[in-house]
Amino acid sequence: MSRFLSERYSAIEPYTPGEQPKNRNLIKLNTNESPFLPSPNVIKALNETEISRLNLYSDPDTREVISAIAETLGVNENQIMMGNGSDEILAFAFEAFCDKEHEPCFADITYGFYPVFCELFNLEPEIIPLKDDLSIEPSDYFNKNKPVFIANPNAPTSLALSLPQIEEILIHNRDNIVLIDEAYVDFGADSAISLIGKYPNLIISRTFSKSRNLAGARLGFAVSNPDIIADMLKMKFSFNPYNINRLSIIAGKEAMLDAEYFEKCVNSIKETRGYISAEMRKRGFAVPESKTNFIFAKHNILSGTDYYNKLREKNILVRHFDKERIRDYVRITIGSREQADALLNATDEILKGC
Repeated sequence: MSRFLSERYSAIEPYTPGEQPKNRNLIKLNTNESPFLPSPNVIKALNETEISRLNLYSDPDTREVISAIAETLGVNENQIMMGNGSDEILAFAFEAFCDKEHEPCFADITYGFYPVFCELFNLEPEIIPLKDDLSIEPSDYFNKNKPVFIANPNAPTSLALSLPQIEEILIHNRDNIVLIDEAYVDFGADSAISLIGKYPNLIISRTFSKSRNLAGARLGFAVSNPDIIADMLKMKFSFNPYNINRLSIIAGKEAMLDAEYFEKCVNSIKETRGYISAEMRKRGFAVPESKTNFIFAKHNILSGTDYYNKLREKNILVRHFDKERIRDYVRITIGSREQADALLNATDEILKGC
């Protein structure tokens, strides 16, 4: 840290991304990326002609991809804004709707960027503990009179609230923002998109990184009522009008419109998730019923730290969070069936030594 850094940022603990290893021989199951290539339509569209246009600025209104999202989700184009990943969408929401009179609340175990944004924007959040089974209790979020941020499904627990539970939270928070972070919703949870017209304080954030196979394109979006979107666009155009590059706009459009490929990939991940969850339970792991493209697992005689380290020794990388309530768990991305079998074989070898 240099002596020039503003004092207000000196204590910030930045978000720690999942490791991106240089060793390509590792089986990488730590960052919830898709095991599948982008849609063939994406690869076809990113041709030499489009690449040659990189000397030109991208469309700051991102109209092509917004049009594709609106068509797919059945909402109006003025109800959507694009972000450089859903992380940027979340940052704009924290910046636009949170201040000292409206400090946010969220779960004690949830997406790690929420507390980082609070530090960045000088906010003191209310932290709401998950239940003993690591699920969210909807009534804990009733009548908060402050912005509510809920990841649904939650990360890293993989658990989800039902649509009626989400609506109950909205019913009891009509005078404050409720943001539902749906990064993993396509893998089995109920989306709250249908509630957008009914609750003008609802914001939904989504990403192309997981179910659309475009983690490297850095694309996310928000869906809300037009006035809320206008507020968030004010943040964007005050910070970076050209936040989405030309090729990502094209990739997002093609990925969103290729429904057949999207469903094929998602269904394959869900099938592999069912397989590996069942096999892990046979081996003595507790595995909550996942609604995401990962599982959250712990063993009764093997600590999360030891399991993580022993898998790493066998060239398999998963995610471990050294936090009090969840340090015995590891988070395992659902990769290919071959990767699942490699994980299970390695696990069998590890358990033999316990």
